[in-house]
Amino acid sequence: MKALVIGSSGGIGQALAARLRVDLGSDAVATLSRSEDGFDLGDEASITQAARDLGDRYGAFNLIINATGALMIDSPSPEKTIKAISADAMMSQFRVNAIGPALLLKHFHPLLPRKSRSVFASLSARVGSIGDNRLGGWISYRAAKAAQNQIIKTAALEIGWTHPDAIVVALHPGTVATQLSRPFSKDHHTVEPDHAAARLLEVLAKLGPPQSGGFFSYDGEAIDW
Repeated sequence: MKALVIGSSGGIGQALAARLRVDLGSDAVATLSRSEDGFDLGDEASITQAARDLGDRYGAFNLIINATGALMIDSPSPEKTIKAISADAMMSQFRVNAIGPALLLKHFHPLLPRKSRSVFASLSARVGSIGDNRLGGWISYRAAKAAQNQIIKTAALEIGWTHPDAIVVALHPGTVATQLSRPFSKDHHTVEPDHAAARLLEVLAKLGPPQSGGFFSYDGEAIDW
């Protein structure tokens, strides 16, 4: 079994890669990040080249995890009201949290084996759930994550035609003690990245093709779209 963690320099990405190296061995785990590899999620040429290089080196991956994402990009904090929306800030959110994952699916899903179980999992967020939204606010981030969820659902259907044993899912990791969530975790129970990584890998291990296209929490609960 071989695994790839994209966004491996972030808190959760680092923890996932470390866990997988223990489970599978260092030679079976590939990582990809801007700081370590110059990988640019906003540049399709960079994504294309990375997929080509990793395919040449590893062949196929049984597990690909997208751990990229950002909450604050072009603004000091998420919007609390629709009056605070900025077109540029919203576009940046979509570029990182929706368009980036879409391009990863486009270029990396061919590295999943066609005739055996495989997983492409992308870190989303519960706040991207439309049905679960009871507080409002964070409009650009919520909308970008909701778009990612739709991309995952749609891609899962298409990938299933050629990869019948593939599982393509969105994951909510919970509130993890990382740089992304730290400014907003005061009133929330947080867990360390290693604990979050262990929970996410446990969830993925229990999923099968019938769950492909789903949105799951760290405890295995299916989340409302």
